[in-house]
Amino acid sequence: MSYVLLLLATIAWSFVGVLVKTASTMVDSPIITFSRFFFGVVFLGIFLLLKDRRIQLRAALAWIWIGAIGKSANYIFENIGISIGYAYGNILVQPVQTITLLFAAMLLFRERISARGWMAALLCVIGVIVVGWNGLPLDALLDGSGLTTLLFTLAGIGAAVHVLSQRMLMRDMDAGNMNFSVFLWSSILVAVPVPFQSEGFHGEVTLAAWMALILLGVITGLSFLWFAKAIQKVPFTIVAIVGNSSVLFTILWSYLFFREPITGYVIGGTCIFVAGFLLLNFPVPRKKTTSDKAQMQGEG
Repeated sequence: MSYVLLLLATIAWSFVGVLVKTASTMVDSPIITFSRFFFGVVFLGIFLLLKDRRIQLRAALAWIWIGAIGKSANYIFENIGISIGYAYGNILVQPVQTITLLFAAMLLFRERISARGWMAALLCVIGVIVVGWNGLPLDALLDGSGLTTLLFTLAGIGAAVHVLSQRMLMRDMDAGNMNFSVFLWSSILVAVPVPFQSEGFHGEVTLAAWMALILLGVITGLSFLWFAKAIQKVPFTIVAIVGNSSVLFTILWSYLFFREPITGYVIGGTCIFVAGFLLLNFPVPRKKTTSDKAQMQGEG
């Protein structure tokens, strides 16, 4: 079951770009952002009530609000970037998140970054640059691709802030109630500017667009729980491979559903930053020391 949950979370994340692109044919990005949180809170709330018979909403912790602001920024910039760019553009969010978390670990938590960590960060940076560039001349890059790369970069930083908040909040809360609290306050934060910024329904109202909005909520509400439960029992090597494969699925769906052009630059850049993920996540076998050998002999 844990492998099924891991696969569900991975596939769900890979569909975000296609679902946002589909929903954008009916509503604009502020509505999409609010809907992702609103429907996410609804589905997560139903799950918690069925599971625990109660919901613990928290608001007094600073990291709740830091996480809400970070996740709101993540969705706001990601949705705008997908709406005006390609459905696969959000593959840039994950490497930017990885880089940001590495620097946060060093600056905020005084953790030492190994040479392998710096190499992984470098590969992520190179991969993001290659995908963002996509072989375009400078004028075309500044006109369009550069803007979407900036938006996904800001989205990745917001996602990293949310991950940091999760790290801090897990000391005091379980994953379900933590995400419910963060997503509920996020929905309120992103709802405030909707009356002033949103054009509402700007396209044809379709069942596909409505289903996209609802499925985005399901992903927001439940995918993090699926992933959290999966990693408790699935070997970390498998988690690293399957979890990071979502970017490859994202590219595949964008081509199959929208026939978006997938250039060699996009494939090459993606391979580079996926290599960075794997380099960072794969455990390095530790050489047995004399004390280790003595301990093994004693246990035998």
